[in-house]
Amino acid sequence: MCRGEKLNLQLARIDDRLIHGQVATAWTKATNVARIIVISEEVAKDPLRKFLLQEAAPPGVKANVVTVEKFVSVYQSQLFQDQKIMLLFTQPQEVVALIQQGIAIKSVNIGGMRFQVGKKMVTNFISVDEEDVAAFRFLAEHGVELEVRKVPNDRKIYLNELLEKSFK
Repeated sequence: MCRGEKLNLQLARIDDRLIHGQVATAWTKATNVARIIVISEEVAKDPLRKFLLQEAAPPGVKANVVTVEKFVSVYQSQLFQDQKIMLLFTQPQEVVALIQQGIAIKSVNIGGMRFQVGKKMVTNFISVDEEDVAAFRFLAEHGVELEVRKVPNDRKIYLNELLEKSFK
């Protein structure tokens, strides 16, 4: 049995910029979340980035930065059961890790993955490498909707279609 049924998850989003203007204004307003949880192994180990992200949360919204392992242990305690939550990730592999731990995530919004050497541009704001593609395929095979939008009012584009065109 998946453990995600009790999490009041309003949005799961991959955006390597994490909490920034679009998230702090448009997405938090559209989802009416009370808490943003950044799940990133790298960011959780960086005290300065962690502090800056917690400070970047809009008024009335709490922000936490945790590892996958910490989120799973806190989730099991049902600490956030009655709160509307947004999960933010820097990469799809962290979403895969939650799914593998039995946490149900039905949909993931991909908002931005910057271009780096070795990555291929899929859109003007999403670049992926083979590891990312493998993670997205895993998520799709596990029934996770993968949709691309910068802001809530944008039309949904499905990532699977973009990957098929780019990685034939």
